[in-house]
Amino acid sequence: MKSIFDNVSYACSKYTTRMYSTSFSMGIKALNKELHKPIYNIYGFVRLADEIVDTFHDYDKFELFKRFKNDTISAIEEKISLNPILNSFQETVHRYQIEWELIETFLNSMEMDLEDQIYNEEKYKLYILGSAEVVGLMCLKVFVHGNESEFEKLKPYAMKLGSAFQKVNFLRDANSDFEGLGRTYFPGVDMNKFDETEKRKIEIDIENDFKKGLIGIKMLPYSSRGGVFLAYRYYYNLFLKIKAIPSSRVLDERVRIPNSNKLALLVESMVMHQFKLI
Repeated sequence: MKSIFDNVSYACSKYTTRMYSTSFSMGIKALNKELHKPIYNIYGFVRLADEIVDTFHDYDKFELFKRFKNDTISAIEEKISLNPILNSFQETVHRYQIEWELIETFLNSMEMDLEDQIYNEEKYKLYILGSAEVVGLMCLKVFVHGNESEFEKLKPYAMKLGSAFQKVNFLRDANSDFEGLGRTYFPGVDMNKFDETEKRKIEIDIENDFKKGLIGIKMLPYSSRGGVFLAYRYYYNLFLKIKAIPSSRVLDERVRIPNSNKLALLVESMVMHQFKLI
């Protein structure tokens, strides 16, 4: 029975999420139960694409990514895939009417990571759009159950929240991106001369994204508000920790939120959500 394969496919996406991200796993658990499956399915797809470009260095990443993109198209067109993660993803795409434009924009940004890039302002915005903002929009499709008017109303806020998360990732991962992969995403920034002035400019930009993103969180349906608020609080606390260290340390360490602090954030966020304090 295909339903068995579909259950196996979903289990693969869920396991992938749990193995790669404790923070996103916690955020998903804070959503209403009916939202768990589609969000796991989206994360599994996003994670798999990201792994190809970021970690499969001993293989032909160009060929692997080309195959992955073609397999994604086939999965959506045929409504099935022998790749369990793509099989679970295509089911969510169809159920929540996720447009190909969002998926293609994401894949285009991932493809940018296959080659060395010098990021000007235009490329920087394009990369963030594809790598983060449209991922937030895929999730928003699930949160509003395909309601187009609600989606359009919340769209700009979801994009800003995704942008904030990604820019925090850029700061957190500056060491591994620059030293390990030779990447610098921030336009016009020489990481060899990264100073307090440059760091502060980036922080102000992130702060503005967070402010707008929070407005949208408060407008989300109750079923998804708690989980998204938890993700917001995790990333905002990570941002505050990065703000507190000097620019000289950004390239020397990867700032983390300890698991005990994540658990505390989970409890606090759920209490605030339950009593409608968000």
